Amino acid sequence: MDLTPTAPLRPAQARALHLAAQGLLARPRRRARKADLVAAIERMQLLQIDTIHVVARSPYLVLFSRLGDYPRQWLEELLAERAIFEVWAHEACFASMRDYILHRNALPQREHHWAIRNARSHRDRNGAHIDRLLQHIRERGPVKSSDFEREDAGGGWWGWKDEKRWLEAGFALGELMVARRENFHRVYDLAERVAGVAVADWDTARIEPEIVRRDTVLRSVQALGIAQARWIADYFRIKPRLRDADLEPLVAEGALLRVQVQGWSAPGYVHPAHAPALAQAAAGRLRPTRATVLSPFDPVVWDRERASELFGFDYTLECYVPEPKRRYGYFVLPILAGGRLVGRLDAKAHRAAGEFEVKALYLEGGVEPSERLAEDVAAAIDECARWHGTPKVRLGRCRPAAFAPSLRRALSAAAAE
Repeated sequence: MDLTPTAPLRPAQARALHLAAQGLLARPRRRARKADLVAAIERMQLLQIDTIHVVARSPYLVLFSRLGDYPRQWLEELLAERAIFEVWAHEACFASMRDYILHRNALPQREHHWAIRNARSHRDRNGAHIDRLLQHIRERGPVKSSDFEREDAGGGWWGWKDEKRWLEAGFALGELMVARRENFHRVYDLAERVAGVAVADWDTARIEPEIVRRDTVLRSVQALGIAQARWIADYFRIKPRLRDADLEPLVAEGALLRVQVQGWSAPGYVHPAHAPALAQAAAGRLRPTRATVLSPFDPVVWDRERASELFGFDYTLECYVPEPKRRYGYFVLPILAGGRLVGRLDAKAHRAAGEFEVKALYLEGGVEPSERLAEDVAAAIDECARWHGTPKVRLGRCRPAAFAPSLRRALSAAAAE
């Protein structure tokens, strides 16, 4: 039975399918429960980790965008409870413990990743030291890098003390895992102790490389909702980049659906699990209504090429750009509304003062600054500010300037509710 639409999808329909797959189509219907965090991570497959916290750290913010208000400590509790684990995939990420065996078997296919490549080189040079550290953990239990003091330690991999490098090498190579976090600092333990809940028999927990790659491709497409072939490899950082010819066998066996999208020079691919949503999208019944702010490390925008093709949104994370060369700001949050990325927000949460500062807000070119848009954007900012515990919103620069009066009114109305 052919499940693909007979007519090409419109770009807006493709975006709706993508947002539905990512859990960003509509506002949550109820308050989040702890299990919803695991479900959201499983839907995305990966939740990228980053430590910048001018607003909430990225993994917490990615979950907020999908689930709304929830207690942030749930994420660390789930890690300690072994419901999720940390792994190098797209970058450093959380993943569901149900997927641990797949990720463990995928390590050889990720040797090109900079973190795993560095770890392998480090282990080759310092294997005896790392083995002694592993034995120390085996005998004495989990450790933090701070358990090993060194006064001249600096920032970055190159400035770490030796024990931190050895711990990170063991973690990247799968010998160690993060048992829990304390104030967001990793606590390391042996992989067999942490992952014991997921692995009944380590001798039989092996998957053939071709099965690992196939599963990784299918999971990437399922997480994206709709994907061009060239976008797929980036999701789990596999190599080489895929071509349409590489996906032909999966289409032939029905493991992927091939669809056409107006304006795309290449076909799109959809996982059969999304066939009902694809039919809804093609019929114009998949309507995005969620208005929220996104993390710079949200899967929706972490591939610049994909964000440009899907949303016409050219996004660069500027915290790594020298300040004089920044166009928008240090840690700029994309704004999602009406199924589009309509703008970007340079924000800072002043927690002690209870204030959420919007240093600057920029609408995208071609976005009409209407009253309805002001209400949607104000609701997204207000919801985010309240979740941060900084309910007082201070609006700074706004571009275009003509949008500022409408947005201020809408922010005042949202604050009064």
